[in-house]
Amino acid sequence: MILDTLEHAGLYAAMLPRLRTALDFLRAASTAELPDGRQNLDGDRMFALVQSYRTRTPAGGQLETHRRYADVQCLLSGRELCGYAPLTDALRPAKPYDAAADIAFYDGVCDWITLSPGRFAVLMPQDSHMPGRCGAEGPSQVRKVVIKILL
Repeated sequence: MILDTLEHAGLYAAMLPRLRTALDFLRAASTAELPDGRQNLDGDRMFALVQSYRTRTPAGGQLETHRRYADVQCLLSGRELCGYAPLTDALRPAKPYDAAADIAFYDGVCDWITLSPGRFAVLMPQDSHMPGRCGAEGPSQVRKVVIKILL
C-alpha cells in the first residue's frame, strides 16, 4: 500500500503502468466537476469511479481485496477512515472471490488510515481494505474517486 499526498504523486508515477495517468487525473481541477459514475480513462485497462456517499461505522464492515485491479483512492471532499491489513492467514475468508466483480471479502483485525482531500492510497491485491468508514465523529458526506488499474 502507498499512502501519500498528491503533491508527492510524481514520486510513484513509474511504479505501476498507467499510475502516472491516474495521478494526473486526480490532480486535474476538472475531476472535481465530474458527475458520479464511471469515467473511462483507458477502457477496461483503467477507469475511474466517481462516488458520493455517507461514511458508515466500522461495525459489521468487511475487508475487501481485488485480484485483477489495483485501486487508487482519493477523496475530493469530506473525510473517511479506511481499514487496512495485509492479506495474510490472520484474515478469515467471509465471501469467496467473485471473478466477475473482482472482489473477495474477509473478516479480521485491521489498522485505520485517514483519507481526506489531497491524500491518495494505492492498494494492490495483497492489501485488504475497508473503505467508506467513519470515526468517533460519526457519519459524514464524502465525494471520492476510485481509479481501477488493470494489473
